Amino acid sequence: MATRYPIILAHGVAAKQLRIMNAFGRIGDELKRAGNDVYVADTDGFGKIETNAEQLRDFILAVLEKTGAEKVNIIAHSKGGLDSKYMITELGMEDRVASLTTLCTPHQGSIIASWVWDLPRWMKGTIAFFINVFYKFFLRDKHPDALGACEQLRKVDESAATLEFSSKVYCQSYSSSLKRGRDCFIMALPMKIYKHFEKVENDGLVSCESAKFGNYRGECLDISVSHVQIIDLFSKKSQKEKIYAFYNSVADELAEMGF
Repeated sequence: MATRYPIILAHGVAAKQLRIMNAFGRIGDELKRAGNDVYVADTDGFGKIETNAEQLRDFILAVLEKTGAEKVNIIAHSKGGLDSKYMITELGMEDRVASLTTLCTPHQGSIIASWVWDLPRWMKGTIAFFINVFYKFFLRDKHPDALGACEQLRKVDESAATLEFSSKVYCQSYSSSLKRGRDCFIMALPMKIYKHFEKVENDGLVSCESAKFGNYRGECLDISVSHVQIIDLFSKKSQKEKIYAFYNSVADELAEMGF
C-alpha cells in the first residue's frame, strides 16, 4: 500500500545525496519498489539547522510542484529531524507537511557533540576548517559550517529542547541502540564511551532518550543497529532485510493513516 503523499528522506550530518554518495543506501529504492513516490533531499552535510532547513524547504517545494501533491511525508534521520522541525515551525511549511518521522534524531542533543565542542578552540577550529573545505569543494555543500553544526548538536536540557510544534503535522519518532561494539566497528568506540559516562542505551551518537519526540514508537529494530547502519551505511547483510522492512512498515502505517 503506497502513501498518499510523496516521501522525503532527509539525511543528517556528514551524509550527502550524490552519485558517489547515497545518503540512504538502497532504502529509497526499496520504498519505491513497494509503490511509494520517494525523494532523497539534497542538503548540506555540515550545514547549520537554519540553512539546511531553507534548502529542505526549497527541495520539498520543487517536489510538490513536480508531483502536484499538496503535502509530503518526511522521514528524517539524525540532524535531518532538527532541520525538518525548524523548517516546519519557522519557515511556514506546516501546511505542506503531512507527517514527520524522526529516526535517531538528537532532540535533546548528543553528548558526543558536546565533547567535540569542549576541545581546545584551536583544535576544533582546525578540524572544522578542513571539513568545511572538503565538503564545499568536493561534496558541493553550499554553506558548510562544521563548528556551527556541532554547537547546535550539543547536549541540552530537556526544557531547552522543547519546541512548540504544529498540531497540523503528525509527529512520531524512533531510536536505535548498538548492543555490542562488534556489531558496528565505526560506532563501537563512541558507543562504549557514551555508555561509560552516561550509563544509557545509545546508537553510538544519540541516546534513546534524546531521540524521543512526538509519538515515541521505541527502537526501530529489535536487533543491535547503530546510528549509521539504520540508514544502510556499514550495515551487515543480516541486518539489511530488517532495515528495509522497517522503512516499508513506516510507509505502510502512514498510508493506512491517510498520509
